[in-house]
Amino acid sequence: MTKLTLIKNARIVHENNTFLGDVLIENEIIKQISSEIKTPENTEVIHAEGKYLIPGFIDDQVHFREPGLTHKATIATESRAAVAGGITTFIEMPNTVPQATTQELLENKFEIAAKDSYANYSFMFGGTNDNLEELLKTDPKKVAGIKLFLGSSTGNMLVDNETVLEKIFSSTKMIISVHCEDEATIKKNTALFKEKYGEDIPIKYHPIIRSEEACYLSSSKAIELAKKTGARLHVFHLSTAKETHLFRNDIPLEEKQITAEVCVHHLWFNDKDYDEKGTHIKWNPAVKTEADRLGLWEALLDDRIDVLATDHAPHTLQEKTNTYLTAPSGGPLVQHAIIALLEKVKEGVISIEKLVEKMSHNPAKLFQIEKRGFIKEGYFADLVLIDTHKPQTVTKENILYKCGWSPFEGTTFSSTITHTFINGNLIYNNGVFNDDIKGKRITFNR
Repeated sequence: MTKLTLIKNARIVHENNTFLGDVLIENEIIKQISSEIKTPENTEVIHAEGKYLIPGFIDDQVHFREPGLTHKATIATESRAAVAGGITTFIEMPNTVPQATTQELLENKFEIAAKDSYANYSFMFGGTNDNLEELLKTDPKKVAGIKLFLGSSTGNMLVDNETVLEKIFSSTKMIISVHCEDEATIKKNTALFKEKYGEDIPIKYHPIIRSEEACYLSSSKAIELAKKTGARLHVFHLSTAKETHLFRNDIPLEEKQITAEVCVHHLWFNDKDYDEKGTHIKWNPAVKTEADRLGLWEALLDDRIDVLATDHAPHTLQEKTNTYLTAPSGGPLVQHAIIALLEKVKEGVISIEKLVEKMSHNPAKLFQIEKRGFIKEGYFADLVLIDTHKPQTVTKENILYKCGWSPFEGTTFSSTITHTFINGNLIYNNGVFNDDIKGKRITFNR
């Protein structure tokens, strides 16, 4: 049976353009986009006057903690929060328990998501020093990519054998996404601060321990290796202005072999915020200086940085309130990422068209995701309606993360996400979820 939904009079944001129009959805697909569509019979109509309609955020880096760390989060809880935050597709990382470092363990995660995920999904296969044979079995049409930790790993996922690293870079044409921080530099810096402060190192030294030098040394090495081997490299969560100069903006994204990502927290916070937020803003790589924050914005706007992400990585409040050395790194962000970034639109830092390019169009291009990331006829209807005149304050009561806290607690944002469509289905409507329909495994045009 054909299901029709008509979104009327929306401010449609698409490919560097905003225009008033209607969108007709037939089942899962965008059927028609026009300035005025006559309403067909038996059509559900959503009146969107004054609201922006954007393609859903494709978040290329999240940690949803399942399997094995479900006291922190689950695919169900975090994808639900993501959908409320306008994220319609996520790519999740392999450092769960067990780690997704065999094809069987990777498929286990896909099975959980098929049953539980509110949003569309894919997962990355995790590389180690000794699983190249398994890594090469990864299907490029069905799996987002390969993730390598070149620093800050969990379990045995630190790939520190340079021969193995070169072999991985030389052996696969899939996107290799990397976490770049030099472990030797961090260990040396940690030892110096332990000598001075013992186990009670103040959190404000986090960006000095996990320093600009540690980041730049690792990312520049990875880029050098990618150039040498011809690998397709994507550098996750840049945190320093210095690193942005390693990337180019003189060719289209589709032609780039080496790309970069920046995360919401590195664009929002700076090292002065440790005084108030403490370990709640402890991330790896660290939130650094205001000059770094501004440098990241500059590189995002001039296209040296290609995509935006959250690196959503929840921990319990009890875990996060530990001392500097024992508090884990990471924080929950998927529910509030878009509305935080819309504050920067309001401030004139970035246009809404550029924001949509970085969080929807470019992830779809970069990962070659089939028929998502755009408001185009024939594409999946992964759509988000935003009311930019409906403020909301982040409180304990309205946080959807399983961990129950947010680094944005107490912040009042100017905008509210009112509707989220996943594959043409209205999954989130003004605080009410449709729990009966789940997202789909995304595929790749490779």
